Amino acid sequence: MATAKKGGLGRGLDALFADVPVKEPAKKATTKVEGNNIEENTYSEKDSVKYIKIHDIMPNLNQPRKVFNEEKIEELAASIKEHGIIQPIVVRKHKKGYEIVAGERRWRAAMKAELSQIPCLVRDLDDEQNMLIAIIENMQREDLNPVEEAEGLRQMTDTFGMTQEQVSKSVGKSRPYITNSMRLLKLPDYIKDSLSKGEITAGHGRTLVTVSDEDERKKLWNKIVTEGLSVREAEKLVSKETKKTKGKSATRKKDPNVARVEEELKGILGTKVNINRSGNKGKIEIEFYSGDELERLLEILKTLG
Repeated sequence: MATAKKGGLGRGLDALFADVPVKEPAKKATTKVEGNNIEENTYSEKDSVKYIKIHDIMPNLNQPRKVFNEEKIEELAASIKEHGIIQPIVVRKHKKGYEIVAGERRWRAAMKAELSQIPCLVRDLDDEQNMLIAIIENMQREDLNPVEEAEGLRQMTDTFGMTQEQVSKSVGKSRPYITNSMRLLKLPDYIKDSLSKGEITAGHGRTLVTVSDEDERKKLWNKIVTEGLSVREAEKLVSKETKKTKGKSATRKKDPNVARVEEELKGILGTKVNINRSGNKGKIEIEFYSGDELERLLEILKTLG
């Protein structure tokens, strides 16, 4: 497993995304050369806002957000025409001009509003910092759909070698949240597409991922979409179908004390735990969904010794 670079985000998000008031560019400095005036734009420190030609800015190809609501973009464009851009976008230098780190929606809206230049904060970031900040910024602003969020989290663990604990701290989400989000990527494409479109919620997705039979899962998904089932209703339906499959003779109400311990372990480990007990004997089953998650669970179990 790759190891995460320590201190990769440098000064952290507070420094990178601090609200900086939009101000006009610094006054132009004039230098006389052989009697002719040559004007140069001069800007103060890097925390100042720099106005950059909009066509010199390109989107971030590694942007975790893939779906943009065109209606919302139009609304933002109308607001920008009326009030201008309230918050500058964050960019980094690129060989062809500048690349967006955060604020692509504002940039798209500014294009529709036909602005010639927009306020920007220029940051010196490497590829890893650029990707991580784009993911974290979108998550903190809740700008990603469930699938985009899950993909972003997987990039943080797979591409940058971050542990789920590091990811949890970076995005301000619990480890169970990270685990459950990444589990959505195990769903078939048609359900992930439904999640991206907003036809179903992440809660529905987490319910569907527990259904092992693909035909049954497709039936349940179709019922959720066509009948508008709530997450709670979907969970009850899954539970009912599961009991049917096992058969009435095999179903038995679990000891409430055992169920309570399962829930406690689930909260500690951040994954599903099942206890099967027969008299004084039994076994504890702990689920994991990737090599990284297995390693995370082993680290937790070692600390309990």
